[in-house]
Amino acid sequence: MFFYGTLLPGERDHVMLADARLLGPVLTEPSYQLVELNVYAALVPDGKVAVHGELYEVDLETRRKIDVSRQVPILFQRANVRLADGSEAETYLMNEGQVRGKRRLSHGDWRKRFAPALERPATGKFVAWTRTRFDK
Repeated sequence: MFFYGTLLPGERDHVMLADARLLGPVLTEPSYQLVELNVYAALVPDGKVAVHGELYEVDLETRRKIDVSRQVPILFQRANVRLADGSEAETYLMNEGQVRGKRRLSHGDWRKRFAPALERPATGKFVAWTRTRFDK
């Protein structure tokens, strides 16, 4: 299974994957959206972003526990996604209507969700002048 949010190492739900075997980091094809839903991440099809995540071999009991936690099929749906290497993996998806108005993570990496959205250019002469203008 492909995990991209709170089930990643260092995140709050990773303990649920204690019995799973890590197969390695992977990227999806650039045809998804990663959306921040407060404490959860949601993967939505029909986007333009390659989403970062990890691939795990998960047994049926672990899958059942995650399904209950993700409220499948009420909140999330389990479906296949295409990975960058052309293979497919099962994951948890939401639809566009469920995430309307929520913040999209354009970099596709849940771990970078607190990074600034835009890199700010170095200040120019005008900005420096305006900041010191009233210091007198």
